[in-house]
Amino acid sequence: MSVLCYNKGCGQRFDPENNPDDGCTYHPGVPVFHDALKGWSCCKRRTTDFSDFLSIVGCTKGPHNKEKPPEPVKPDVTSSGEKKDMDEQKPKFNEYIISAPKPQEAIRRPSPDEPMVRLQHKVSASLKQALEKLKLSENAEEKKEEDDNEIKIGTSCKNGGCTKSFDGPASDSDVCLYHSGFPIFHEGMKYWSCCKRKTSDFNTFLSQEGCTKGTHLWRKRDEGKKVVPCRFDWHQTGTQVIISIYAKNGVPELSYVDANSTTLNIHVIFEGEKEFEQKISLWGVSAASLFFNLM
Repeated sequence: MSVLCYNKGCGQRFDPENNPDDGCTYHPGVPVFHDALKGWSCCKRRTTDFSDFLSIVGCTKGPHNKEKPPEPVKPDVTSSGEKKDMDEQKPKFNEYIISAPKPQEAIRRPSPDEPMVRLQHKVSASLKQALEKLKLSENAEEKKEEDDNEIKIGTSCKNGGCTKSFDGPASDSDVCLYHSGFPIFHEGMKYWSCCKRKTSDFNTFLSQEGCTKGTHLWRKRDEGKKVVPCRFDWHQTGTQVIISIYAKNGVPELSYVDANSTTLNIHVIFEGEKEFEQKISLWGVSAASLFFNLM
């Protein structure tokens, strides 16, 4: 009666009564699988195909083996006693119970309709010095303008596109051909908004004849204060609000900040005729703790 040989790599059937010492070719080692290569620990041959691995001929001669190798025993933890023993083997440590902080009461946001308070302002010494120098230069310019109140011969017309110059009182009666719009430079083209004769050459643009008739303008008009954008940044923490406005030579007498617990209204006059306005919404700060600092 033939039985199955359990030597690794053999798998043949043999007669136990006819089992010579060199009748079986098998692998005494163990299977090795590493980096997609498969082989036996007892010989050096390696392959990536599993079928080739199964067909590798054994490297050792010996008798066939009819004894089936025992299966590995799996740990079976079912009884409470064994489970208790395993719990005792676990590392013991001190347990610390951390409780969550108690929820704070909801903070009620102040109403934006609260009355506004004008903040006190502080002027730095460096700004005072800069304003004094600026005032002296403005006084000198005003005095020069008063001395030069009369229009000088050769003064050019201030209307855009007009190339005429003042030659005397008779020039006031001349017709002025000028552009009533403003210059536009877009995608390499240059033109006036009032007539839109486009050109790519700057000299041609300057020589374009005006499209509107009127009187000459020998002095620039006083357009008053001009609202302009100004770079600023701000951030707010739980206790502070810091706002930086990058306006050069701010005028303290004409600049102010009105505030309540939720809103800031900023009004800054700088460089004589430029005006900056900004409204900022806060997240609840007492107006009494705010101040306006001019650097």
